[in-house]
Amino acid sequence: MASPESGACAGGGTSRIRSRRRLAAAVAAAVTVGAGLGLRAAMTGDVAKYGGDALYTLLIVALVVLVAPSVTARKAAAVALALSWGVEFLQLSGVPAELSRHSVAARLVLGSTFGPQDLLWYTVGALGGWGLVAWSRRPVAGRAVTSRGRSLGR
Repeated sequence: MASPESGACAGGGTSRIRSRRRLAAAVAAAVTVGAGLGLRAAMTGDVAKYGGDALYTLLIVALVVLVAPSVTARKAAAVALALSWGVEFLQLSGVPAELSRHSVAARLVLGSTFGPQDLLWYTVGALGGWGLVAWSRRPVAGRAVTSRGRSLGR
């Protein structure tokens, strides 16, 4: 029998779990974008740059969960990290730099220049996302959950 964690529980709980996860992911994405914009407005230099890198990957984790709410925390973080690293390595081609000259959106999403240190900060964001998704799915203390995802306690 599947666990409520897997999102495959019986008794109609699956759609409620997915809806809650999508809502939480949408809120997390909005908060992350706000944090990124706030960081850029309030800070400069390395703090803004590397904090932005971590938040970029954290945003991708939230978007992965929004699109696929049953995905595991590990898989969401791995997909986000792979996408972040892929975009960073794409910068070696010069394509993102050219697109960034013509579009602010391209500059925000693709960046322009490769920086090996960015890979570390993307990893920090992925680990943070993994931890947050896993934490958000933990059982609540004092509340037993049936195999159908229903609360038995308090």
